Amino acid sequence: MLLVFRLGHRLPRDERISTHVALVARAFGADGVYYSGEKDEGLEESIRKVCENWGGDFFIDYEANPLRFLKNAKKEFTLVHLTMYGMPLEKKINEIKKDKNLMVVVGSEKVPSEVYRIADYNIAIGNQPHSEVGALAVFLHEYFGGKELNKKFKNAKIEIEPKERGKRVRTHSP
Repeated sequence: MLLVFRLGHRLPRDERISTHVALVARAFGADGVYYSGEKDEGLEESIRKVCENWGGDFFIDYEANPLRFLKNAKKEFTLVHLTMYGMPLEKKINEIKKDKNLMVVVGSEKVPSEVYRIADYNIAIGNQPHSEVGALAVFLHEYFGGKELNKKFKNAKIEIEPKERGKRVRTHSP
């Protein structure tokens, strides 16, 4: 199982970026996302609607106490914190791939130093400032070896039919 934890969601500042974190997590193979910070019913409803229309068993849930949550999660999951200050992904990805239960942590506001200490891995997707969405996409792509790009989502009402040009969408009745 692979889960994503979005630290420190702030309204209205992080509405789009947290939505994109969840969308990338879902599309690139994660099983669900937890988030902390400010509770956002709009974020949750948006992701649930995507799952309802585009399929899959992905979930989103709020966690009020992120440090307690991560400490408890560490009992069952390997914690991978994505940060530009960590070890290069390419040096650690093969080691990380041995773990089948991962919790991938991405921040928004300043990440508490305790997160760096409790993480099993602090992983850098490059050492330059960029988006947590980009970092998550690259990490998931490397972890799943590209297989996530061909994932089929069960119970999808909407599917894209690949085409060289133009657009074709298939709809399925429930």
